[in-house]
Amino acid sequence: MKLMIRIILPIAISFMASPLAWSASRPNVIIIMADDMGWSDIGCYGSEIETPNLDRLAKNGLRFTQFYNTGRCCPTRASLLTGTYPHQAGIGHMMNDRNLPGYQGDLGKNVRTIAEVMKTADYSTYMSGKWHVTPKIHLGSSQHNWPRQRGFDRFYGTIHGAGSFFDPNSLTRNNTLISPYADPEYKPETFYYTDAINDHAAKFISEHKGDRPFFLYVAHTAPHWPMHALPEDMAKYKGRYDKGWEVMREARYKRQLEMGLIDKKWKLSPRDGTAWKDAPNQKWEIRLMETYAAMVDRLDQGIGRVIGALEKRKMLDDTLILFLADNGGCAEGMGRRQGIQYKDKDPDQLKPMKATDLQIDMIPKRTREGVVLKQGTDVMTGGADTYHGYGLSWANASNTPFRQYKHWVHEGGISSPLVAHWPKGIDEKLNGKMDSQPAHLIDLMATCADLGKATYPEQVKEQDIVPLQGVSIAAAFTDNKIDRKNPIFWEHEGNRAIRIGKWKLVAKGSKGSWELYDMEQDRTELNDLTGKHPDRAKEMAVLWEAWALEAKAKPWPWGGNAKKKGSKKKTFNLKEKDLLDMENAPMIANKAFEVEAQYQGEGDGVLVAQGGDAHGWVLYLEDDRLHFGVCRHGKFSVVKATSPLESKMRKGLVQLLKNGEVKFFDGKQVIGEGKLAGLVSEMPIDGLQVGRDEGGTVGLYKDAFPFPGEVKKLRIKIN
Repeated sequence: MKLMIRIILPIAISFMASPLAWSASRPNVIIIMADDMGWSDIGCYGSEIETPNLDRLAKNGLRFTQFYNTGRCCPTRASLLTGTYPHQAGIGHMMNDRNLPGYQGDLGKNVRTIAEVMKTADYSTYMSGKWHVTPKIHLGSSQHNWPRQRGFDRFYGTIHGAGSFFDPNSLTRNNTLISPYADPEYKPETFYYTDAINDHAAKFISEHKGDRPFFLYVAHTAPHWPMHALPEDMAKYKGRYDKGWEVMREARYKRQLEMGLIDKKWKLSPRDGTAWKDAPNQKWEIRLMETYAAMVDRLDQGIGRVIGALEKRKMLDDTLILFLADNGGCAEGMGRRQGIQYKDKDPDQLKPMKATDLQIDMIPKRTREGVVLKQGTDVMTGGADTYHGYGLSWANASNTPFRQYKHWVHEGGISSPLVAHWPKGIDEKLNGKMDSQPAHLIDLMATCADLGKATYPEQVKEQDIVPLQGVSIAAAFTDNKIDRKNPIFWEHEGNRAIRIGKWKLVAKGSKGSWELYDMEQDRTELNDLTGKHPDRAKEMAVLWEAWALEAKAKPWPWGGNAKKKGSKKKTFNLKEKDLLDMENAPMIANKAFEVEAQYQGEGDGVLVAQGGDAHGWVLYLEDDRLHFGVCRHGKFSVVKATSPLESKMRKGLVQLLKNGEVKFFDGKQVIGEGKLAGLVSEMPIDGLQVGRDEGGTVGLYKDAFPFPGEVKKLRIKIN
């Protein structure tokens, strides 16, 4: 067997002769994207969650059953906006610069957004919601990559990623940071970010002027953690999840089979996580899923208002609506530690914020009213003073019937619903039908430009533009074949895949073995065929490697082929809020070293961290005990002290020895010891931070986990 496929990076093209150009005028286009929502989480894809508005769009439109995202929020947004693979746009990972071309953490000048391209065809352009394709901002930050600077005429939303639904950080109108509680233009009885996003989307439609068509991008944060919902929505789902995740998963699988959404040949993938009967905190787990369902429900309610705004202006028939998700359900363990954890000291004391104060934290320490935020299994989620993720087992159910989750490029991580609704452009006989042709985010730019008759440029201001990577899926709207000549590719955190026709080659991690699956027979990826078809697997792997170099997915921050430097210094004296980039951080690859930390104050949090979720080390406090952890090739292990520091100076010493042993000292007294899997085996791309761990986190806390006190002195000595 020999694969006769060549990777072709397409040239720039002017879309003036769409297959649909003769049958329909240029439509308005609305792209609505959910955040961290699994493939099966809406009614028309098998869910028990009530989504009547999305179900209506599906009934009177078309569902794609093999539409794909990138497996993670930032890369998906970069890919959707630009029609390129995320690495080509500079965002192969999150919003931190890893000093590699594909991992700059900022939308590149060598790509164009859909808004910028559609403006060449005289479209008005609007955005409401989450941006998340530029680094963390603060007052006075450069706005070079904010929505208004990247082609959008009007913008309301957040520049950053996740945050409180009741008080989101980096909330912005056009180019001005605002407080939701001092906003003269939007004064709801209760501020809830999902409502605000949908209300502004409806407002942009209502206020659209002239005869020009419009492009509207509606980028939700729901149902991404934290699990925040309104009481009336949560009440609807009381008791629905009392039987647990296994029953929920089986019920969704059955509905999907009955709907014809999946093939009966595809077996339900094995359950991940704890069996429901063994779950230790069932009432707490039930509440998490009730809240999650309420968030999806509320999202759908708001989409109903967007549809209503179109209907009021008699625009619905002339508007292409596309609904999708940025990745699969999220298994991250946000806020799931045992007990209760407070995000600020003095939890019994109220410290209200002013209405005009800007919320700058992804995880606020307090609500606007001054109540301390809480996490842990002793805290029932849903309110503004809580901050949790729903966890692995519910995410497993969200991704029914597939394997894995957000981060991974097995089907559970990258499969997205795609509902397309356009009465004047989608053949009426396709209403309620499903299209099984593989498609990807890179295709949305091509589709918009195609239908809008827009010009995709080769060059802008003497800057070469990355050629369009996707193809228009408009042919599917008339029951025709999508003209795809190239494979579809994925890479995220070393997880990688390639899809050619019915064949998918996929691997976990930069050092993981390739697996080969026949997606017609086994889309739940249970029967690896690499042994049966070794030549096919080998040739697909060669194609992937060629693409990875061309598309800048390689060199990797987590592979062995990235150039990694560090300081040659042996001793580092640091203090609170110090940070060192990779070149100035300690060269700790395969090195034993010791850390001495003197701090003041109480509470849990990071004292010092170097690296991220591929390689690194961290010293942090939890339950008043020092913890030392190491991440090696994406696997984290930790040793904790057996007793707290007794000295009034709060000064502790930790030694990491060559054999992986860890020793904790309070003065000369040993207060704990243990053994890790080994030393940090590669120099991390991420730098060093004192007092927090932002960007790619080393530990399992999955957020910056800042220490609420002050790190007075910190010394690192390389042995």
